[in-house]
Amino acid sequence: MFAPLNKYRQAFLVGLQSNLVYRVNFAVRGFFSLFHLAAVVILWSAAFAGRSDLGGFTLNQTITYFVTLLILQFFISAFNEDYQISEDIRNGLINQFLLKPINYFAYRFSIFVAARLVTGMLVILPLLIALPVLAQYLAFPRDFTVLLLGLPAMAMSAMIQFSIAYCFGMLTFWFLEIQGFVILSMALETVLGGQMFPLDLLPAWAYSVAKCLPFYYQMYFPAAIFTGRLTDTAAIFQGYLIQACWVGVLLWINHLLWTRGLRRHTAVGG
Repeated sequence: MFAPLNKYRQAFLVGLQSNLVYRVNFAVRGFFSLFHLAAVVILWSAAFAGRSDLGGFTLNQTITYFVTLLILQFFISAFNEDYQISEDIRNGLINQFLLKPINYFAYRFSIFVAARLVTGMLVILPLLIALPVLAQYLAFPRDFTVLLLGLPAMAMSAMIQFSIAYCFGMLTFWFLEIQGFVILSMALETVLGGQMFPLDLLPAWAYSVAKCLPFYYQMYFPAAIFTGRLTDTAAIFQGYLIQACWVGVLLWINHLLWTRGLRRHTAVGG
């Protein structure tokens, strides 16, 4: 029954090996992310100067939120997936998948999971080194159920991240360069995904609009659960539902772009 899945297991293992080759690069990237974290601590310490809370949350809770974001970025962000898919299409490497019983989306997703496993584990090392300094700023919830509630959100966030990157990669069937689309998406994700500031600091109407967009569920939603910014169980399960809907919509768009794109594709070599 699981025999057809064996090829994706092999793709995962190949992806794991290829990413381990660049483990030093990922580790260095993780260490340099600490400079960004230091800037976050300095900036928000200045924002909290003279006040005990901001938007109902303390400085420690806010710093904990950004530390969680950093970890999530290495575990679920689609680093360069869109460009790799674009290169496969542009250089004709995708041709090898057209006549084989391999689903290209599942193949790329297997490699994505392998890469995120490597980068996610490697970011733990610099955080452990910085822990003696960071410990005074961390205020994670002590309730273990927070972890159980956050993991499904994290898994669907990873799927949303990859699906959006896959969509942009598919645009190569129509456009020679997708960099403009990717940069626009990154800008929207940075603001509406809560990477610049926690979204609960937005006005109520803007926060309600953000909750309807996929960017909210890319980073902010799982981070808010893990850090206790979102504690209402009903709201969390409602978020699951909206998140699952976005996963379904994006998967449908991925399939549509793939089938329409292949009509335009001219396979030469491969």
